[in-house]
Amino acid sequence: MSLLTSLLRGAAAGAAGTTALNAATYLDMTLRGRPSSSTPEQTVQKGAELFGVHVGDDDTSQARASGGGALLGILAGVGTGAVLGAARAAGWHSGFAGTTAATWSLVMLAGNGPMTVLGVSDPRTWGADAWVADVVPHAAYAVVAAATLLGLEPS
Repeated sequence: MSLLTSLLRGAAAGAAGTTALNAATYLDMTLRGRPSSSTPEQTVQKGAELFGVHVGDDDTSQARASGGGALLGILAGVGTGAVLGAARAAGWHSGFAGTTAATWSLVMLAGNGPMTVLGVSDPRTWGADAWVADVVPHAAYAVVAAATLLGLEPS
């Protein structure tokens, strides 16, 4: 299997996982009546400040940070899948449980790493509700992405 084919399969699995993560997040918001998280936009704003990027005046900067946060989430999800596809091409093979665990670990790092490094949030201070709101959607990502990745491979 070529590296390109593996990367594309991984990216497709990451896109499917991202859809599952978003669906789980929106379901949680609907059921519990909780607002959306502002951490993706804050991460974009902090990153822009760090790199000296001006994102617009007050009105446009908020809109750009919101859109940028959503795009970064998609990039993290698709990118995580692509990394897993590359690992498969390099010879890493695991069954469903192992692939799901590896996928969950990577997507938790990709999703929470930047906001933690930039000081937007500190997972060590999260309560149980915040952890559930984070872990469950990332677990949905991992299950769907792993199943998709394995399902796209030839038998």
